[in-house]
Amino acid sequence: MKLDLDISKIDKCRECASDIADRIMEQVRNVTTTTCERAVLRLLGVDGVDRAGVPLPNVVVDMAHQAGLLSDGIATYMARAAVSAGLSLQQVAEKVACRQLDLADLGSASCDCDRSAVSGAVAASLGRIRENVAKRREYLSRLDSGTEPLIYVIVATGNIHEDVEQAQSAAKAGADIIAVIRSTAQSLLDYVPYGATTEGYGGTFATQENFRIMRRGLDSVSAETGRYIRLVNYCSGLCMPEIAAMGALERLDMMLNDSMYGILFRDINMKRTFADQYFSRMINAYAGIIINTGEDNYLTTADAYEEAHTVLASQFINEALAHRSGLPDSQIGLGHAFEINPEMKDGFLCEVAQAQMARDIFPNAPLKYMPPTKYMTGDIFRGYLLNGMFNLAGVMTGQSIQLLGMLTEAIHTPHVHDRYLAIKNAKYVFGSARHLGEDVIFRPDGIIQRRAAQVLADTARMLEYVRDQGLMDAMGEGIFAGIARTPDGGRGLDGVVARSERYWNPFEEAMSAQLGLATSSNPSRR
Repeated sequence: MKLDLDISKIDKCRECASDIADRIMEQVRNVTTTTCERAVLRLLGVDGVDRAGVPLPNVVVDMAHQAGLLSDGIATYMARAAVSAGLSLQQVAEKVACRQLDLADLGSASCDCDRSAVSGAVAASLGRIRENVAKRREYLSRLDSGTEPLIYVIVATGNIHEDVEQAQSAAKAGADIIAVIRSTAQSLLDYVPYGATTEGYGGTFATQENFRIMRRGLDSVSAETGRYIRLVNYCSGLCMPEIAAMGALERLDMMLNDSMYGILFRDINMKRTFADQYFSRMINAYAGIIINTGEDNYLTTADAYEEAHTVLASQFINEALAHRSGLPDSQIGLGHAFEINPEMKDGFLCEVAQAQMARDIFPNAPLKYMPPTKYMTGDIFRGYLLNGMFNLAGVMTGQSIQLLGMLTEAIHTPHVHDRYLAIKNAKYVFGSARHLGEDVIFRPDGIIQRRAAQVLADTARMLEYVRDQGLMDAMGEGIFAGIARTPDGGRGLDGVVARSERYWNPFEEAMSAQLGLATSSNPSRR
């Protein structure tokens, strides 16, 4: 480690985070949600919309939920319907949507012969995901995979076709990663829009067709530039597992996927969120997708200096929960941000302490570093300088993923030339200071060492408290980001369903086995 951190405190933090995660998992494994079941349908190949434009996965799951069937898992009834009616799974969904088939008429029992009716669809879906993993590896072995910190930029026009043009322009300028920002408030929609979209406010709707279009556009520019350009979207909100499924099927490379972000910043019910993040992360683990967690958001509502320990505490919890979904360290892109008040004396040293501490504690994680936003004022010259300091901290401390700051932050959604200047800034700093971190030794009693030791000690105390209180109750006290949420509050609680002893999720079952998890989709088998 570059910093002389107290190993016993790090071990204590991990022990507490593990206990916290285990208590959450005791609840998660006993419930399913409407969006988990919709994700199962999507992975089974159910697609399209009904005559009113409602996605078929929503139609089928809503009807099953109203009939009290979801406790057994939607796959149970799809399998029985396919056998009894002699239909494909897509045909079953279409007939349910047209009110020509009622899943409640099929009864609750399900035998192995019924389940075999979906085995082909399960195998096909998992096979497609494995092919995507192999294709990504082939691209990365054949094309330039980039040098860390990888340059990450966003596109957000609202029109997927314009997004492709802007993404390709950014890739040609040197970007390694393209994130398609979602339309404002999509995280609060309890359905996934269908098809290609050309209108969106502050971003572009995340749909499977939009994923497909952007993936095709980035593969094209990858071939042109000889560099593999990675694609990112947002696996969060009320449709977290569904978006994970869509991303796995369309070969996305990274997904914004945090265990607590939706609870804190979108007021989504915590029981719903913890269950959804478990299955969504399992899908991402299976698909080789790197998740990006959202600790940077804490510092938009809390002070970056005073509340730095909450960022590290959340990183430990996110790591522990990600492991329980089968994600290896190499796919856990823990987040943090360069958000200290620029007027603070030695603020840059405190940022270096935080970034280096994250690198030392999570050596195998592809850390994602977020740029200054809170103190961006619209002064583009000051903003460009702040972004340069941020880029220096990133390369100096060995960050993996650098989301570039824009000099026009706080003015408008970035234009092409804003993105070009941000990439030019990063490339200059990364090149000029490439090996700075290797030559720097931190003074044992210096500001950076003392700051890191203080934050780690505060984190250990916080995690002990959260472990003793329980994460859900601690969140009710506003311990993270100064935002209080309650276990039975927020959006989406009505979509949480207790699993019966007969519950069956064929994808959770298959993925758990292949990821080496000791869990089962049926509580009675644990």
